[in-house]
Amino acid sequence: MAAFEEMGVLPEIAKAVEEMDWTLPTDVQNEAIPLILGGGDVLMAAETGSGKTGAFCLPILQIVWETLKDIQLGKTSKVNKEASPHWLMSFFDRDPGLAVTPDGLRCQSRDPKLWQGVRGTKGVSGKGKYYYEATVSDEGLCRVGWSTPQAALDLGTCKNGFGFGGTGKKSNCRQFDDYGESFGLKDVIGCYLDLDNMEILYSKNGSDLGKAFTLRNEFRNATFYPSVVLKNAEMSFNFGATAFQHPPKSGYVALCQASKECTVISGVKGGGDKTNKVQKNAPQAVIIEPSRELAEQTLKQVTLFSKHLENPVVRDLLVVGGIPVKDQIAALNAGVDIVCGTPGRMEELINSGQLSLQACKFFVLDEADGLLKQGHERLVNGIYNSIPKITSDGKRLQMVVCSATLHSFEVKRMAERLMHFPTWVDLKGEDAVPETVHHVVVTIDPRNDNSWTSLRRHVQTDGVHAKDNVRPGNSTPETLSEAVKMLKGEYCIRAIDTHNMDQGIIFCRTKLDCDNLERYFNQLGGGPRNKGNKYSCVCLHGDRKPNERKANLQTFKDGEVRFLICTDVAARGIDVGGLPFIINVTLPDEKSNYVHRIGRVGRAERMGLAISLVSAVPEKVWYHGEWCPSRGRGCYNTQLTTERGCCTWYNEPQYLADIEEHLGVTIQQVDKEMKVPVDEFDGKVIYGEKKANAGSGYQTHVEQLAPAVQELAELETQTQMIYLKRQYGKEYPWTR
Repeated sequence: MAAFEEMGVLPEIAKAVEEMDWTLPTDVQNEAIPLILGGGDVLMAAETGSGKTGAFCLPILQIVWETLKDIQLGKTSKVNKEASPHWLMSFFDRDPGLAVTPDGLRCQSRDPKLWQGVRGTKGVSGKGKYYYEATVSDEGLCRVGWSTPQAALDLGTCKNGFGFGGTGKKSNCRQFDDYGESFGLKDVIGCYLDLDNMEILYSKNGSDLGKAFTLRNEFRNATFYPSVVLKNAEMSFNFGATAFQHPPKSGYVALCQASKECTVISGVKGGGDKTNKVQKNAPQAVIIEPSRELAEQTLKQVTLFSKHLENPVVRDLLVVGGIPVKDQIAALNAGVDIVCGTPGRMEELINSGQLSLQACKFFVLDEADGLLKQGHERLVNGIYNSIPKITSDGKRLQMVVCSATLHSFEVKRMAERLMHFPTWVDLKGEDAVPETVHHVVVTIDPRNDNSWTSLRRHVQTDGVHAKDNVRPGNSTPETLSEAVKMLKGEYCIRAIDTHNMDQGIIFCRTKLDCDNLERYFNQLGGGPRNKGNKYSCVCLHGDRKPNERKANLQTFKDGEVRFLICTDVAARGIDVGGLPFIINVTLPDEKSNYVHRIGRVGRAERMGLAISLVSAVPEKVWYHGEWCPSRGRGCYNTQLTTERGCCTWYNEPQYLADIEEHLGVTIQQVDKEMKVPVDEFDGKVIYGEKKANAGSGYQTHVEQLAPAVQELAELETQTQMIYLKRQYGKEYPWTR
């Protein structure tokens, strides 16, 4: 417990951690927890089972609880900003991606592509000459000026908005004309409004730039509000409450000195004193996971960590498909502080307004490489753009990104675009296979192994060859492809029998392949009701009902069945301690997924075996693209994709070559008997257990530094002896 408390973790959280038998922080926790507690953005690369979930959940949970406690004790401001007597930028009359600091005088947008705008809480109308200052406080694009309540927040793009931009252009009605000169970081722009003569003009660092706009007669009785629109920029405002850097020219007064009869309070309200209260459907932390199982796993950790956090209690919510949305909406309306979920349901609730992002302090992307590969980049960008980049208490939004590898181009690109000078915590490095994993390849070649022709019972195939002339003795590519599908089921059984596998994950390429293999195992007596059978199994993929998926995963984790048959997406992030075996029925076409798969074994210094069944000939498989109206459900279009069909030829030898090139190794091949030689490995190998008579090869920091420390100690002793000899000669004071 003391080790976690030394990093600044609350005693209540440390106590819960201790009860989970976490005696010491893992390497990734040692690195990440202090960084997140300190307010930084963090990029994490670490294996499943390394403690990365705790590395981000622990500090986030703590900061959320501390914020709730401050609110409970009344330590936050109780001033209703919108009803404040001061002139401020509005918390409500703004685009969602633009943040306003609690004092209402600084605005920021970190969106690199979209303009985000805001208006002031008050405006002026009727008569008078007014002035305010806007200072560029960070690099980026900005446009500042005046607008009426009817104007678009994108200042200068409609007839009711009048702006002056950093490029030296004035704009109204999307008409951008040269005016004055360009401005940038630390420049102070004076914004003048002359309602007596119906003119708008600007100054730069005190220098008058001349008249910019003559207001049409239709604006004679209009109300004008200070306005700004930003793109990845920040501006600070002074409406006259403090001394101006460059006082206005004669005849103009500060906005805050406008008479009551000329001052109009914004009609856009937040509703009473909502700024003082915790918005119930606005969590402080949003965690996105690529799968339901991983979201449940993460939220379970949050619940365990918060066991002793009371008064106030941190409320969490699982937001995934398969659960009635009305139940999730009810929970949001009751109040929630941490939300963890999958992209689809998260987007649905955000778009419908049921889930607000206005109080979000933490945005976490777990298994970010998986999220991006599933095509969720647009969703991630949309959520990020909707979160204010400065929180209601004046702090910057924190992002935590976890990835199997930080060397993924997509993850790097996203991090550079969204994160604020993140610290990289890379405990994994380039993809590699641990020494504790034996991974081998078994080649399946129906041209040399014709046992498929005499099988009385075999795995049901996927039906892609239903319209092809497939029969024994026919050596067409279609026949060989069908033979591979049948043989893979037999080789899978042979692998289980040869190695007497007692527990393992079996990866299939598609959900249909999973269903077919599960059905085959059940025919061999391995159904979930026959839990003692050596082929007992459960299935996990996206088409199974949520309750079934949850129950199946738990059944496998509890050891009640031997095998979990699943797809890549379903198994991402799942951690089963001491898992000894993996079978790849088909190699993944994405080389990094190979590392994901076989990384399920060989953890905690325990040996693991991964066997990949690789076809020597092309295999025709389903490939349902965007052109498929049902995206695979009930589809029977066995034409190739080149013919607008939903099938393609899968070239496993090429994928194997890609994987070997990626890892920089040649994967050992074994024959169809699947005997894996172990004499080249030190000690007796029992998969699922630590290697006999062999150390782990892992050195702690103390062990790694011990030789250097010893050398330094010896040098220090020598130095002291030299000093003493020079100071006292041969006789030392203590020997006299």
